[in-house]
Amino acid sequence: MTSSSLSSDHATRRFGLLLLPAYPLLAIAGAVTQRQVFALLALALLATVLLLPQLVARRAASWLLWSGLLAGLLLTWRYGFAELLLEAVPVLINALLAYWFGRTLGTAEPLVQRFIVAIEGAERLQQPGVAAYARQVTWFWTALLGAQALLLAVLLLCADQSGLLARAGVASPLPVPERWAATWLHLGGYLLLGAAFLLEYLYRRWRLRHLPHPGLHDMLLQLVLHWPQLLHGKRAVAP
Repeated sequence: MTSSSLSSDHATRRFGLLLLPAYPLLAIAGAVTQRQVFALLALALLATVLLLPQLVARRAASWLLWSGLLAGLLLTWRYGFAELLLEAVPVLINALLAYWFGRTLGTAEPLVQRFIVAIEGAERLQQPGVAAYARQVTWFWTALLGAQALLLAVLLLCADQSGLLARAGVASPLPVPERWAATWLHLGGYLLLGAAFLLEYLYRRWRLRHLPHPGLHDMLLQLVLHWPQLLHGKRAVAP
């Protein structure tokens, strides 16, 4: 990859990072106003951000996939399921992330180690306490994301008014008040993960205080720019 194409790829990912915060805002707007158009826009935005580098690279398969996803979203909106689909997205995302973290625990390179290599270089793992802490944090995110996926699934099923069981006319074995379920589905889940990320970052700086650390902004930016490397394990290289 040439330097100009690499720079363009990084710019595209930065742009995607700027767009991503609009997703929870649109999801919350849909929950507050009960208008499915916001749910449709939120899902379209999420699909666009995920596929943006491939779309900018003009890959035909990605454009076909993106077009098919948008067509599917229009169909769900047409039949009144856009809001339900939006509510199911956090369950799927948390479950997939828990699987992504967890599947690396059985290897010599847990996922957080890949983060470290992508952001700070492989030599960082040789410093005292870093490799062991990386495995512990991988366990932490696996457990938290798995528990969050389970909780969101229960709320989606058991909310006493809008839950899937209530919509199907089935009595819930664990009825959850609508206000609590909606608050966690549309706001609490995002706040929990954001707070956990920030607290882990602060704890890491204290736990490994004998080492220098990148700033929070720089760390997030490097994760966005180099996330494809995290899929390839030992092929990840430092930026």
